[in-house]
Formats: sequence, C-alpha cells, structure tokens
Amino acid sequence: TNFDLRTAGDHRKLQLNELSELRDQAYNNSLIYKERTKKLHDDKIKNRIFNVGDLTISEIYPYGTAKLIHPDAFNFKVNCHRLKHYYGGDLPPLEIPDVTTFPKEN
Repeated sequence: TNFDLRTAGDHRKLQLNELSELRDQAYNNSLIYKERTKKLHDDKIKNRIFNVGDLTISEIYPYGTAKLIHPDAFNFKVNCHRLKHYYGGDLPPLEIPDVTTFPKEN
C-alpha cells in the first residue's frame, strides 16, 4: 500500500497518459491497416480478367462441381459457382401466354 497521496496521484496521472497514448496508437494502427487492406482489395478487383473461351461443360458432379473440357485436351474441375451462364447470342423473347377471362358463375 502507498500512503503518500501525492506520489500515488502522480503515478495515476502517468498511467492515464500512457493509456491515452496507447489508445491513440491503436487508432492510428487501425487506420493504417484499413488503408492497406483497401488498397490490396482494390488491386485484386481491378486486375481481374474474364475470358470467354472454348470451354464446355462435359459433366456435372454432385455437390456443385463441374468438369470443363477444352478442344486442346486439357480438362479440369471447377466449382459451379465460378461459372457464368452463356446463352450463345441474343436471349429468346419472353413469351406471355394468352390469358382469357371467364365469366363468374353465380
């Protein structure tokens, strides 16, 4: 126990100052981390290239896996979520069935 109140108060002020400095450092470190991760994320998105090629789906396995083949004879399996639908041209027009109304029976 410390019975000298003046030294105890000074020690407490020193601890509070150190705590506020640590809090400021943590805040600055979090800002630096956010800036770096944002830059890495943006670089990863900007450099993504989507190729339309001669790949065809030869087989679909359970649990969402598809086997892709290429005319140059390299085959590989890929998750179906990574595939993009290709319709081969213009989409067919949406057909709206002819709806006829019938009179209400009383």
